[in-house]
Amino acid sequence: MSILSLRLPDSLHRKVRELAAKESVSINQFITIAVAEKMSALLTEEYLEERARRANPDAVDRILARVPDVPPVSGDEVVS
Repeated sequence: MSILSLRLPDSLHRKVRELAAKESVSINQFITIAVAEKMSALLTEEYLEERARRANPDAVDRILARVPDVPPVSGDEVVS
């Protein structure tokens, strides 16, 4: 485990303390979870961008052409 010294503005520290207490976790645990969530979001975006770069537009068009042209199931309509 590593030790990290972190400087936070007082207002942010107060809010972190409040939210950590509300979640019944320590400030350390709260910040660890927040960092893990942010990393997950960034790494997922990176993964999806890489997958998109490898996509074959012709294959996508062939796959989508097989989708039947029928009205959506009730509740799945696009609302604009």
